[in-house]
Amino acid sequence: MTGSIRIRSASAWLGVAMAMGLASPSMAASDPAATWSGKPAPLATPWTAEVSPRNALPEYPRPQLARPSLEHPQWMSLNGLWQYAPDDGKGKPPFGQALKEQVLVPYPIESVLSGVQKHSDYMFYRRTVDIPAAFAAQGRRVQLNFGAVSHEATVYVNGKQVTQHTGGYTSFSADITPALRPQGPQEIVVAVHAPVDAVNIMVGKQRLKPEGIFYTAASGIWQTVWLESVPATSLAQLTFAPAASLDAFTVNAKVQGPGDNATLQVTAYADGKAVGEAKGPAGQPLRLAIAQPHLWSPQDPFLYTFKAVLTRGGQRDEVTSYAGLRTIAVEKVGGRNRIVLNGKPTFLLATLDQGYWPDGLHTAPTDAALKFDIQKTKDLGFNTIRKHIKVEPARWYYWTDRIGLMVWQDMPALPTDRNDKLSDADKASFRADVSAIVEQLKGETSIIGWIPFNEGWGQWSIPAAAELATQIKQLDPSRLVNARSGANCCDMKGDPHAGDVYDVHDYQGPGLPSPDATRAAIDGEHGGLTLNIPGHVWPNTPINPYGAVKDRDALTAGYVANTAVLRDKGVPKGMSGSVYTQITDVEGEHNGFFTYDRKVEKMDAAKVRAINEATIRAGAQP
Repeated sequence: MTGSIRIRSASAWLGVAMAMGLASPSMAASDPAATWSGKPAPLATPWTAEVSPRNALPEYPRPQLARPSLEHPQWMSLNGLWQYAPDDGKGKPPFGQALKEQVLVPYPIESVLSGVQKHSDYMFYRRTVDIPAAFAAQGRRVQLNFGAVSHEATVYVNGKQVTQHTGGYTSFSADITPALRPQGPQEIVVAVHAPVDAVNIMVGKQRLKPEGIFYTAASGIWQTVWLESVPATSLAQLTFAPAASLDAFTVNAKVQGPGDNATLQVTAYADGKAVGEAKGPAGQPLRLAIAQPHLWSPQDPFLYTFKAVLTRGGQRDEVTSYAGLRTIAVEKVGGRNRIVLNGKPTFLLATLDQGYWPDGLHTAPTDAALKFDIQKTKDLGFNTIRKHIKVEPARWYYWTDRIGLMVWQDMPALPTDRNDKLSDADKASFRADVSAIVEQLKGETSIIGWIPFNEGWGQWSIPAAAELATQIKQLDPSRLVNARSGANCCDMKGDPHAGDVYDVHDYQGPGLPSPDATRAAIDGEHGGLTLNIPGHVWPNTPINPYGAVKDRDALTAGYVANTAVLRDKGVPKGMSGSVYTQITDVEGEHNGFFTYDRKVEKMDAAKVRAINEATIRAGAQP
């Protein structure tokens, strides 16, 4: 079956699945949580039933480098049904061969939304697509883009290899124009190797045998795949770095294709009105001054929009983008090192956010679902999220930018308990992946800091944290670096005495660290109060019971008391932030503000918001 078949409802897709033997009538009739394939969701979210092959994450996936439709559409989503086959790693790419199974892209193969719901170390994806003639007209190029594939991907178009990528958390692209046939369907085959924690690669919390604080693997294509028509010389990346003076941006562009004599012109808009313009050679930074600057903050997440035009000869590439004007730093306030946002002391009150879903695992079922956790975090009165051991799709950061939440961005960890077994190649691969993630995300306004190591996981030595902090700071001096979250815990305890932040973990806590001579101080994890809500839990998984309470009132009271300690003792000690575990339950962990299915809010939201706002106010005082 190719990706060109169209059926207009989930029920119709269920009929196709039953006809192919992938679902049974009894399954569909008896289980209200049946997915598009007929398979019942182990735990359905409010969005599970909305997902079908005709509407799998249809939104444009890259808001900071968007090409508007002019004379013709310039992009095409390839999300939807692909043919699929697991493999033993010895098979040849199935060119011209129909595969027996199907998978719904971009959901990981272990997820119920994928329709596969089973791990394989090796796999093939295949589909055909009819590309509009206008995509390659007048010297334009056809770009094939992948948001992320875990872990290694080799991509073929019409039997020709067009790219190979390693790294399960970073995007990649290929110019497939030379591989295209003059007309007719074009065949795309993707070969994937997903060893998860069987080898020493970035895996975060994925495990082939999940338990406790580690979760189900999320393998294969797990972010949007799309085609895009671009000029022969085009923009591959556009970033806007706020000036320390908060009255301008430094604009940096990466150009693909011949870039000599290319010119970049950028116009900034505030609420639709032009407020700044810069023009110059595309290979050099531009200073874009802003009239009457409007700063970004969680209280007022104002975003400038931009139109950028790249010209070279008769070619023209036009994109839109956005960014907020803000600075983040550590400065002396009242004689202590404090984190300051736009020059003002700010208490970064955060939740831990794992980014896991019972129906899509690493991939939120819909864009509304992706937004849900972020909006609820804001509604509860937090101003920060710690994105834990995972990198999200670009639209996740789009929502944190727009809704107004600062983000501590973790690096996905190497497997735990192997610190002394890492080879030089393992370490080099980790360093390279860290650099690639920073380069990919450094244009996101909401990200205010990087965390290369958590609790020593995959950290091969105490100095390694200092080394990575230096590496990141060289790539991105505009943000904070928390060299190691949980210096007092757990694999390889020890403070690297590096970076901008001293960070401890304390369950239930909270920990109350003090700033030192060079760093601000935060509690990087605390809380974790646990309440099991029957009927809303991941099946067949033992509960990790630490911090158990008996009911909703006790959970709320425990949270309020815990956070009051930060307000009454942490702030006077000069603390700059905290991270409560966590926004939702995840598999065997039941310590969220919401159940894993996002259907039950487990605490009194008004009481949570009141203590959170009081703590942030206290932490804003000089």
